[in-house]
Amino acid sequence: MTRFTVNNQAVEYRLDPATPLLWALRDASNLTGAKYGCGTGHCGACTVDVDGRAVRSCRMTIAEAEGTVVTTIEGLSREREHPIQLAFLADNVVQCGFCVPGIVMTAAALLRRDPDPSEETIRRTVTNLCRCGVYPRLVDAIRRAARAQRGEEVIPAGARAGIDPADAARTVPALVPPRDTGGAP
Repeated sequence: MTRFTVNNQAVEYRLDPATPLLWALRDASNLTGAKYGCGTGHCGACTVDVDGRAVRSCRMTIAEAEGTVVTTIEGLSREREHPIQLAFLADNVVQCGFCVPGIVMTAAALLRRDPDPSEETIRRTVTNLCRCGVYPRLVDAIRRAARAQRGEEVIPAGARAGIDPADAARTVPALVPPRDTGGAP
């Protein structure tokens, strides 16, 4: 049995020690934020934080994770209040969202190591693939998150995820009266 900490919870996996960390997280722990993209570690969709490092979880076995502390996107900030998450929302970085958890985890690990990364450092470190092409907004959002994390900028509360449905839509009278179908379906 393999033991390590996942999102501040001690976990013992009764899986083959050669099981990729990604599948233990997704299948055994139901933490589906880390995505399966390529299975070779190239795309980064499966990135999680292991002891402060961004790790492609499809390439790490649970035996290699023994005794570590693993943080997934679900454990980064339950309320989506991490500066990276707020900046991504404020700067409209997200499109389809498939790759975003891996990018967020890579960026969060970067900011933990380097609170003021240069554009060059960001581009060299965040090598995750995004088929939607969010790259132009990505660097700006990470730099904004770094400023927020250092206390130099406040990301507006309106940038937080979620819209109250009552503020987003309401029922109104029909613009066109219903058509009489004479009782036919």
